[in-house]
Formats: sequence, C-alpha cells, structure tokens
Amino acid sequence: MPAHLLIVDRRADLKWAKDTLQVVSARDYIAKPETVKIPRGARILNLSRSHRYLGTGYYCSLLAEARGERVIPSVKTILDLSQKDFYRAQLGEVNEALRRTIKRLSDPPGASFNLTVFFGQADDARFQDIARSIFDLFRCPLLKVQVRLKETWTVHTLEALSLADLRPDQEAQFEAALEAYTRASWREPAARAPARYTLAILHNPREELPPSSPRALQKFVKAGESLGIAVELIEKKDYLRLAEFDALFIRETTNLDHHTYRFAKKAAAEGMPVIDDPNSILKCTNKVYLAELLKANRIPAPKTVIFDKRGLATLDQEIPYPIVLKIPDGSFSRGVFKVQNRSELEATAEGLFEQSDVILAQEFMYTEFDWRIGVLNRQPIYVCQYLMAKKHWQIVKHGGNGRAEQGSSRTLAVEEAPPEVIDIAVKAAGLIGDGLYGVDLKQNDRGVFVIEINDNPSIDLGVEDAKLKDELYRLVMRDFLRRLESRPKK
Repeated sequence: MPAHLLIVDRRADLKWAKDTLQVVSARDYIAKPETVKIPRGARILNLSRSHRYLGTGYYCSLLAEARGERVIPSVKTILDLSQKDFYRAQLGEVNEALRRTIKRLSDPPGASFNLTVFFGQADDARFQDIARSIFDLFRCPLLKVQVRLKETWTVHTLEALSLADLRPDQEAQFEAALEAYTRASWREPAARAPARYTLAILHNPREELPPSSPRALQKFVKAGESLGIAVELIEKKDYLRLAEFDALFIRETTNLDHHTYRFAKKAAAEGMPVIDDPNSILKCTNKVYLAELLKANRIPAPKTVIFDKRGLATLDQEIPYPIVLKIPDGSFSRGVFKVQNRSELEATAEGLFEQSDVILAQEFMYTEFDWRIGVLNRQPIYVCQYLMAKKHWQIVKHGGNGRAEQGSSRTLAVEEAPPEVIDIAVKAAGLIGDGLYGVDLKQNDRGVFVIEINDNPSIDLGVEDAKLKDELYRLVMRDFLRRLESRPKK
C-alpha cells in the first residue's frame, strides 16, 4: 500500500489524525524540504487552503512535481480549474451522463444545485458516477460542482475547496472518503502510448455560432488520441506556439482579414498539414470568386449577377423579384438579404455598398431545406438537410438582439442521398482542393443547384454526426494522420 503525505496550512486543519498518514505544513514542505521525510513511492495530497495561481498551495504542487513526487491536485489541474473555458471543454461526456442521471430521478432537483466531491465520492449518492468521472478528469481532493438548468442540465462551475470550507455535516463524509482513498488509493488512468504526432485545434470559446461546440471538440480530441495524435485546443493568443505542433485544424469561423487566415498561412509556411488551408479560405470566403468559379466550370447554380453601384439601375431587368442580395464575405446567413421590390433593392444595396464595392444578386429559390454535403479529401463523409428557421426563409435567423435562431436538421447516410446531389457536391468541392468542405445545395423540379462552398463546415454533436457518431470524428483525424505520414521526409 503506498504511503501518503498530507500537506496542510496548519496541522490543526486536519482533525482526523491517523498513524498511517504523515502530515506536514505547507511552509515546511516549501522552505524546509530536508525536514520532510517522504517514503519511497508516497502519494502527496495537497490540502492547502488555497490553490490560486502562485499561491502557497500552487507552489506545493509545483515543487512536488519538480521533485518527482506524485501529487494531487497537479499543477495542470490547478490551472485547468482556474479557467472556465479550460474545464468546460472537457466536460462533454460528464454533462451527457448528468442529464441521463437526472432524467431517471423520481425527485429531480430544482433549477440549480451543488455537489461536493471528496476524492471522487459525492455527498449525494445519486450522483456518484458523475463525481467519479469528474475526479478522473480533475484529480482534486475537494471539489464543489455547481449544476444549472438553462436549456439543458450542465456543470456550470467547478471550484477547488479546502478543509475550512467543509460544513460540520460533511466532515464525516470527508473522513470516510479520505480513509477509502488512502487505504486503497485511486487507480491511475491507464497509461497511453506516447503520441506520434501533435495537432492543434484553433477555436474561439466565445464564438456565437462555432463550427464545432466544446463537446464536439472533445470528440476530435479523443479520436486523435486513439490514433496516436496528441490534440490540444488553442486560441488566438497561442499564435507564437503554432510551430510546436505537427498539424493545425481550424474550428473557428474563417475570414481573410482575420487571425484564422494568419494561422493557416503560418501553418502552411511551416509545412504543416492544415485544414482549412489558406488557399481554401481565400477561395471559399468570397462569394464573388465562388460564383465565377462555378460558372466557369459549368456547375449548376442559381442565376447570379455580380454588380457595382452602376449596375444597380438595370439589375431587376436581369433577375426577377424577390432577389437575394449578398455581401461577398458573409457567413452563417449574415450579410444575406431578400428584397421584394425596387425601393427595398435600392435601400438594401446602399447599405451593402458601404461594406463592399461589389455585391451579388441571386435569384431566389424557395425550398423547405438546403442540402449540406460534407466532403473531405474529395470524398463525401456526411449528408444533412438543414431546414429553414421558423417563419424565415433562411437556415439561420439573426435577431435584432444579436441572438440567432436556427432551423432543425435531418442527417442521412451518404448512400441515402440522391446520387446527383452527392456528385455535384463532390465535383464543386474538388474545384477548391482536397480539404474539408461543406457544400450547400438546393433541389427543386429544375434540378440541383450549388448555393455555396464552405471551407469551415459545421461538425457538431447530434447534427452532422447523427449517423456516423464517433466514426465521423475518427474519419477527420485519420485524414490528418494520412497527411502527416505522407509528408516529405526531412
């Protein structure tokens, strides 16, 4: 049985003295290590009152790791728990399990409640599996878990607690959990084989309509790890770290005048496999380019006119009302307007010309849904039908309050979709390159028409992955592995 060393701010903090437990003050552990006798193979439980960054508790864990000792919480756990964005991105499966657990309860809790977790033991036995899962992710002796119901049940916050935070009625539970943990110890997670490659996923946790939600991002992380690829989520601030990785996957809405394009350019310059590659971003983010590309290659598309201010006078002679007006670089239905008559045309165009010297006009095609074909390396990987937002003519309805409403969706297996839809989508995507694209199409009695090609298509939990489940994420990661292994040898 491994020995345990308990670090406390004051020895009096630990009311449960046992002959089998060695207790040391944080001050002595930091400043007088020669006075602390640590048995070989001992595990260190850092029970300091605070684990704030650069505080005493933080330094206890930092020094333990520097001395080659095993400690909980680790410095990584302390840092993860200090930022909601860090730990929320890791809680996808926990939240799913939480919702299943609450659904089964005969007396569900109110709109919010707290759990206290002692070494993986829950103070409410109904949530024991949740507590164990959280402890597996964040090895911290004492945790407060705040759960909230908004649209759905989720872990809202995680907070490291100290012995001083225990209520009198919780002391017996803590003592039992401490006894169980130090008697048998918690089995360490199975050691993973060393990763062969590293991949960065660029995301923005504050983005309103991200291509992949935090839960979906964790699916990519796990899929990569299963293939020997260590995956790390990075943000805009990590630009200077990019060269540390072997590949880059951009899961943030792209644009040319934007850091996503700079990341893609830098990755390409470093010889890294990157999706989206800068050439795809360049081609897909501009609807003027796409309109000309489709026309030049005889890919069916709605009638489109590219015009400037001088062309406005005769536009409605070429396209009948209603007319759809678009700015060249809009995304997620932004910058797209439908006009019904001349006065609306002039007023809307005037506003769009303030953003771009050239805009697009397109014939309006009503359909109940748009096809979205996901194409990776010139092969279809998923098929969705995106239905229009309620009482709206687009998939996404942007409200005046800044909120966006989206229509529902249906996901099909690739073989269930009409072959002509798949063939046209794959052909259109191939005009851009061999990356990951989402081709939007409309189908009516006149045929199948490409609306646009997206270089950063959505892959999200319960939507695009509804048919393939985890296999969709593995498909993407396997393609990265293929690209990494086919790189020229240096």
